[in-house]
Amino acid sequence: MICGVSYAFTRLSFDHELMALQKLSDVFLICFPPSLQVFPSQDPLDRADFNAVEYINTLFPTEQSLANIDEVVNKIRLKIRRLDDNIRTVVRGQTNVGQDGRQVKEITRDIKQLDHAKRHLTTSITTLNHLHMLAGGVDSLEAMTRRRQYGEVANLLQGVVNVLEHFNKYMGIPQIRQLSERVKAAQNELGQQILADFEEAFPSQGTKRPGGPSNVLRDACLVANVLDPRIKQEIIKKFIKQHLSEYLVLFQENQDVAWLDKIDRRYAWIKRQLVDYEEKYGRMFPQEWCMTERIAVEFCHVTRTELAKIMRTRAKEIEVKLLLFAIQRTTNFEGLLAKRFSGCTLADGTVKKPEVPLPSTNPFLEDEAGTETDEIVIEKSDTDKPKKPKVPDNPFHGIVSKCFEPHLYVYIESQDKNLGELIDRFVADFKAQGPPKPNVDEGGAVLPSCADLFVYYKKCMVQCSQLSTGEPMIALTTIFQKYLREYAWKILSGNLPKTTSSSGGLTITSLLKEKEGSEVAKFTLEELCLICSILSTAEYCLATTQQLEEKLKEKVDASLVERINLTGEMDTFSIVISNSIQLLVQDLDAACDPALTAMSKMQWQNVEHVGDQSPYVTSVILHIKQNVPIIRDNLASTRKYFTQFCIKFANSFIPKFINHLFKCKPISMVGAEQLLLDTHSLKMVLLDLPSIGSQVVRKAPASYTKIVVKGMTRAEMILKVVMAPHEPPVVFVDNYIKLLADCSTDTFQKILDMKGLKRSEQSSMLDLFRQRLPAPPSGAENAGSLSLSAPTPEQESSRIRKLEKLIKKRL
Repeated sequence: MICGVSYAFTRLSFDHELMALQKLSDVFLICFPPSLQVFPSQDPLDRADFNAVEYINTLFPTEQSLANIDEVVNKIRLKIRRLDDNIRTVVRGQTNVGQDGRQVKEITRDIKQLDHAKRHLTTSITTLNHLHMLAGGVDSLEAMTRRRQYGEVANLLQGVVNVLEHFNKYMGIPQIRQLSERVKAAQNELGQQILADFEEAFPSQGTKRPGGPSNVLRDACLVANVLDPRIKQEIIKKFIKQHLSEYLVLFQENQDVAWLDKIDRRYAWIKRQLVDYEEKYGRMFPQEWCMTERIAVEFCHVTRTELAKIMRTRAKEIEVKLLLFAIQRTTNFEGLLAKRFSGCTLADGTVKKPEVPLPSTNPFLEDEAGTETDEIVIEKSDTDKPKKPKVPDNPFHGIVSKCFEPHLYVYIESQDKNLGELIDRFVADFKAQGPPKPNVDEGGAVLPSCADLFVYYKKCMVQCSQLSTGEPMIALTTIFQKYLREYAWKILSGNLPKTTSSSGGLTITSLLKEKEGSEVAKFTLEELCLICSILSTAEYCLATTQQLEEKLKEKVDASLVERINLTGEMDTFSIVISNSIQLLVQDLDAACDPALTAMSKMQWQNVEHVGDQSPYVTSVILHIKQNVPIIRDNLASTRKYFTQFCIKFANSFIPKFINHLFKCKPISMVGAEQLLLDTHSLKMVLLDLPSIGSQVVRKAPASYTKIVVKGMTRAEMILKVVMAPHEPPVVFVDNYIKLLADCSTDTFQKILDMKGLKRSEQSSMLDLFRQRLPAPPSGAENAGSLSLSAPTPEQESSRIRKLEKLIKKRL
């Protein structure tokens, strides 16, 4: 507290201080509650950061000023009363708002009453005007109808109908109802009168009134637009019927001109009729009636009915060339209609958005608009033709040609026959021309016959989809499936190399046979190229068959999509691919058999020193270098299948090599070292197998490398176990379990045979092996076994360096 207040409080008596503080606290508690918010003001009491002590010090700066405390309190209380009066005045002022609002509401009510009165008066005047117009219009309408003044009637009738709509809610008034009935009577009279006029101008008997259409009929059509729609429909129906009456007579079923071979004459007739109509009656009917299109559409409906009838009667006379001729001419006519008319009179005149074709060499991904549709003839497509953009679907498609669908079995049977002849020609050509000539640069090329087959398929599919997207497409799909399988077995599998003694199977035992001197019958260069070519062809067929299935599903009706399934045919081509790869693997594998046999027959216990790689390794490498580059170059376009070949060969050769290792018995320490050198050499060759003999060195696939490393490392571990001393037996058994991780007693028995142990020694070893299997040694025992094993780490490093030197010397 500042000095002024402190000084005052120390000088006053206790009672005087207590009374002063009580008065001041009462004042400030009343004036400044904590939640009080005031407008901006210079008064210290209105400040947000008001400090009572500072304010008191300003009021009573000295001890003497405390004598005026009562006066100060009175001034503040006066100020409080004034604030209370102001607040009371404002509150009371708000109580008068409701009374003022009621006064305003009474004024507004009067204004609303005046507004309603004005609106009702306006409505009454408008209704009276409409009534006057309706009464006069009805009188004029009846008079004009009697005088056939259709030009004036058309405009007047529409106006009268519009005015009459305003009186729909007044039909209970007799006068209004009478006027409405007179309008309806006039409309009925106009309808009958106009129909009679058209009947007189265009009698049903077909005799036309000489001269062109009169202005009366042109105006009558305008009136018909306002009348009941049935009047317009009746006019159109009678006029079109009369216009096509001659057609039904000329092309009736018993006439020679009605048969399919003269179908052109039907379309020529309607073209002449449309030209005649445009010249004589084109201006008689309103443009929005689309009479030319209606005549053409009705002609199509009649023609479809008549053709269906005559084809049912003479179904046995329909043969494929005649059917295709009729379909071709009909689809051409439907295309002409699409160019001339919009299709607005059809039940569904929508036009689908054209699709953008995808660029590809696959025939089922090429633009189909470039296919010749004018002549439905199966021939090889010209791939050099520029591709045309796809055009929107024809809204008139099928309007006539739908009648041919029940007879498309003739077309399907024809395609069945043609495809059978095509497959036979492929077989004959292959036999006559022989297998494809070896070509290092272009080996393994796809057989040209498969491209011809799928181009033929595409043409059949497009043609059939133009005729029908229903059941005929399903029947055609069945035909496609049949000849895909025949192509796979007759052209592909049927031409895979095999001996005359083979029963048709693809096992290598029937393809390769032993010769004298441990030689085997190997595939020639031509045969290897043929196998690769068949494999590449099967892969092309597999991919293209998948695209064929997708295209068929796009063409067929949505309800039939589930019935399109070429999975079985794709599986067939996958089998051909698998068999081809297996043949290549077995050929190379069998070529290496004599070398492995020679390895197992060597006297390994008599080897005195480790030299260069053994002759059998050189023989294996030679066969690999002869076959693999040819296969790789011929499968350049199908790299993934070359990788499969490498993997399958490794999976076949390595287990066979290990089996021949077990036949090498007994083996001396030096012999085992020589075998270990040979094994390492083969391992390096196998790791390099995918790019062996290639100028472009590629890293082998990881999946292949993993197989080689795992298999050949096991072979190396077998030899290391054989090299280890068998004494003490416990150490030998533990080393075996650690290095090979093989719990088979048969494998352990083979290792003992390779070491040349006697039967008695083997028996005790086997017993110990069985005992050690449940709890392999660990910790100190394991460390001890390592220290007792024959090759110490230093010896092992020395042996590896020696092997590496020998390998480098060989290279």
